[in-house]
Amino acid sequence: MSVNRRKFLQSSALAGAGLAIPTAAAANVTAPSILSEKPKSKINVGIIGSGFRGQSHIDLLLRRNDCEVTAVAEIDERMLGYTRKVFDKAGKKQPKYFTDGERDYLNLLQHPDLDAVMIATPWKWHSEQAIAAMKAGIYVGTEVCGAFSVDECWQLVNTQEETGTHLFFLENVCYRRDVMAVMNMVKKGLFGELIHLEGGYQHDLRHVKFNDGKEAYGGGVEFGEKGFHEAKWRTKHSVRRNGDLYPTHGLGPVAQMININRGNRFTHLTSMASNARGLHDYIVNHPNGGENHPNAKVRFNLGDKITTMIKCANGESIVLHHDTNLPRPYSLGFRVQGTKGIWMDVNKSLLIEGTTEDHRWTDAQDFLDKYDHPSWQANAEKAVGAGHGGMDWFLVDDFVECVKANKRPSIDVYDAAAWLAVTPLSEESIAKGSAAVAFPDFTRGRWV
Repeated sequence: MSVNRRKFLQSSALAGAGLAIPTAAAANVTAPSILSEKPKSKINVGIIGSGFRGQSHIDLLLRRNDCEVTAVAEIDERMLGYTRKVFDKAGKKQPKYFTDGERDYLNLLQHPDLDAVMIATPWKWHSEQAIAAMKAGIYVGTEVCGAFSVDECWQLVNTQEETGTHLFFLENVCYRRDVMAVMNMVKKGLFGELIHLEGGYQHDLRHVKFNDGKEAYGGGVEFGEKGFHEAKWRTKHSVRRNGDLYPTHGLGPVAQMININRGNRFTHLTSMASNARGLHDYIVNHPNGGENHPNAKVRFNLGDKITTMIKCANGESIVLHHDTNLPRPYSLGFRVQGTKGIWMDVNKSLLIEGTTEDHRWTDAQDFLDKYDHPSWQANAEKAVGAGHGGMDWFLVDDFVECVKANKRPSIDVYDAAAWLAVTPLSEESIAKGSAAVAFPDFTRGRWV
């Protein structure tokens, strides 16, 4: 890409980024990429947000010989200290740091010779920063969350189509070893025609949502300004919002299995919320809390259990679960069910008609081993020590290889928009008494 073109796009990003992201005009076709078509052997990556998630990305990038992390934007002093230690531990040169306020990331986007950025900031920043990066002509990978509005999803799509700059949605669960093995089984027809799928985010996060930073990460009853790390911002969503706030871990893998945006699409959803009790009870019963603690008076709006049902154009049904405020073991609750069998991750079991015993669960491990994805077979040793059981290595590896070749991402802007949209659509459905709400077609008919 020419220097003049890069400067022009950066100027547009600086002019257009702000508290309110302007709505981009709809484009009819995906614009050609403005990045260099010649594959690169080494890339320079910037990190926007180097909290614990951003530090994990930095660690994996620094392990590679085809990447250099040259710029980091972060405004939390404690996280900056941790970030510097990551570079020191790896024996790598410290990057240029951008620490002057919330929008100093715009100056990072002007850093010379930057090929890509990875965004790992609090949720409210993801789209604004991704849009600014695309306008600057920089390949962007953005961490997962749920959207704040359907319009926000359209802005991501419109910006990508107008600029031709790629957006890679960093959904790591799509790279989980058992998920990739089951995808292999789906493609080979072991489950027959897929009929129903389930997934979700079922994870007791009360210790994360309340933390004063005085104890080890994960304790206390403080949030907001008194909170530590995610407790500074994440808990506020439970106060104000009521919907599936974090849908993509459960939705992404099953959406890929039924070819969403590639011959299939979501048509509508309906959502239901339970009572909100878990966070209040946690405060009242915690040793650092009690009935008289100020946070015991906070009214939390988010239902403890959000259930969302999605209908697809090809007839499949999907159920999503959001469950983070009650005591429970961790599980994403995957269920893949077709005309010939079923797999469920909660009991690590399956049934394949004509292959396993009828009417009885069979341990899935032999099948997961037999259909282990070739990428895992070839690279499992490289993933040792990477986050989330090694899947983070595969996510970062895919991102880096796509950036080097300037390829369309494996998980692209249309996937991001469709998956992110579940949050505002579920909020709308719940507010309307669990009414059915239609999904926009972010591909403008091209999913067919």
